[in-house]
Amino acid sequence: MSEETNVVAEAPAEKKAATIAIAPESPMSAFAAQIPTPPANGDLVEGTIVAMNRGRVYVDLPPFGTGLIYGREFLNAADVLRKANMGDTISAKVVDPAGRDGYIELSLKEARQAAIWSEAEQAIAGQSVYTLPVLEANKGGLMLSWQGISGFLPASQLSKDHYPRVADGDKEKILAELMKLVGKTLAVRIITADAKEGKLIFSERTGNEEEEKASLIDKYQVGDTVEGEVTGVVDFGVFVRLEAGLEGLVHISELDWGLIEDPRALFAVGDKVKVKIIDIKDGKVSLSVKALKENPWHTAGERYKKGMEVPGVVIKYNKHGALASIEEGVAGLVHVSEFESPQALREALSLGSTYPFRITLFEPTEQRMTLSYAGKK
Repeated sequence: MSEETNVVAEAPAEKKAATIAIAPESPMSAFAAQIPTPPANGDLVEGTIVAMNRGRVYVDLPPFGTGLIYGREFLNAADVLRKANMGDTISAKVVDPAGRDGYIELSLKEARQAAIWSEAEQAIAGQSVYTLPVLEANKGGLMLSWQGISGFLPASQLSKDHYPRVADGDKEKILAELMKLVGKTLAVRIITADAKEGKLIFSERTGNEEEEKASLIDKYQVGDTVEGEVTGVVDFGVFVRLEAGLEGLVHISELDWGLIEDPRALFAVGDKVKVKIIDIKDGKVSLSVKALKENPWHTAGERYKKGMEVPGVVIKYNKHGALASIEEGVAGLVHVSEFESPQALREALSLGSTYPFRITLFEPTEQRMTLSYAGKK
């Protein structure tokens, strides 16, 4: 009984194996391979409008049957469908291949969105440039709109002409600079398009901008003296164009040996200025104006000694007291402890006024000096 059972059980398997072996060569198999695959959820299809009535549009989709646009999908595409006519060919996206009453449920809006994201991917590959208006600004960058889709332009992807030049990365100041671009148009490229996450990222920078900049920087070395043109004056320093496509920053501390409160008092856009390259790092060029001038501290020891009484001009208050300049580039600290309170110090020593001081500490090699107010009673 056991042997007979085995024979019966194995016979269908042998027959099946024989059938599989000859299937690829059969006429029926070749015919089956030519039958189109039925549309699945998410597929884009094209068909002809065959009927329109009562908030429904029927689309012929041979050989699979008829598609139907109705309900919410009809309302979402109402503006487009009002202009449609019988016999028009339309593209739609399948949202349910086994929809109501056996119809293939379609969406025009979904199809339009899919086509836009496909176009975005093509734009990335083709490095296409679009001129778009800036709609909003936030602390991270700008909001733009392309083909009805909102996109983001990070501040880091702005061109050098629009990049917010803000000291110490102050977010509020960055936002203030970015707000100035709202309403303006920028030439941008799409660099990221993620349909699933609805993410569209733009860049204003050209694809080879970094390579070009690196090539330009290679022409310069730390210690070089060059002449450039002032392109921007901000609270924390001055931007200088060394040549087309390459700028460097002269930080406020490198403008002069003396204390500079406002760079705008010394420089204006368009000024020609000689600068020294003091650092090149991470694609940034740091410049100095004062490095081309003699450091007054180097010879200050020839003119001043500890205990000497000298006239000084009060140039700045800080939490420790007041700074008094005894000559351009050489200043000392008048400590607040000499007075009953910070307010008393400010009442006794007015900004911009000259007073007698006594040098109580003098270390010219360290560029350090402390002063005592010699006019106290």
